[in-house]
Formats: sequence, C-alpha cells, structure tokens
Amino acid sequence: MNREQLLGRIERHWSAFNDACAGLPDTALEQPRAVGEWSVKDLIAHLATWEGEALTALPVIMQGKRPPRYGGVDNFNARQYDAIRRLSLPEAREALRTSHQRLLDFLASVPETWFATETRFRHRLRLDTWGHYPEHTEAILAWRKTKGL
Repeated sequence: MNREQLLGRIERHWSAFNDACAGLPDTALEQPRAVGEWSVKDLIAHLATWEGEALTALPVIMQGKRPPRYGGVDNFNARQYDAIRRLSLPEAREALRTSHQRLLDFLASVPETWFATETRFRHRLRLDTWGHYPEHTEAILAWRKTKGL
C-alpha cells in the first residue's frame, strides 16, 4: 500500500461517516442516547479525539517508541466522554474538521516508506481512522433508520 491508497481508504470511510450525519437537523445531532449513551454530536467529538490521539501517537511510533497506554480503549473513552459531551455542536464539528485536516497534513509529511508495509504506524493509523469510522457510521445509519431520519 502506498500513501495515495491509504489516504483513499481514509477518505472513503471519512466521507461515509459525514454522509451518515448529513441532513440531520441540529436537534437530532444533539439528541441524547441516539447511539448507546451518546448523541451523534458526541460521536463527532469522539472521532476528533481519536484523530488527535493518532497525531500524538504516530510521531512517537516513528521514533521507535511506544505511545502512552490508556488502560484500554473503553477506559479512555469513558474518561473522555465528560469533556466530549460538554462541547457544543459547532465546537464538535470544528474539532473534527481541524483534527482531520491536521491529520491529513501530518500524513502528507510522512515519508512514503511508513505506508509501504504493515507496521505499528499503519496499525495505529487504521485503528484511529479507516478502521474506526465505520463502527460509528453504521451505528448512526441504524439509528437514522429506526427514527425514519
């Protein structure tokens, strides 16, 4: 895989997530317990948080070091949820927009060799992006279907 292919994967899944949110009124995006305990707005902020974590972890991995551990994904998500749910919808949207652009800018600066083979770098990137977005895309689409949205 090369950078272009990898960015294509990210973009396809990123677009699908955004399409799942498209057209929903703000009141629906902010509805509590739309997807489990979370609103769609919370999921938007959640993805911004994980893209930010990728931006923290990937340079560390490139230095041959291990990024910080969080005591498991569920533990990390639970700790972040309080901050996430306090964001307004415009703040959540802006957080995701800026984290995504920062991630794309970072990936544009990474040497091509980091994309060529399955490495800890690519593994972490997958977990935080194209492997993560579909989980929430599918949940939003299922919720929309039950609500007729």
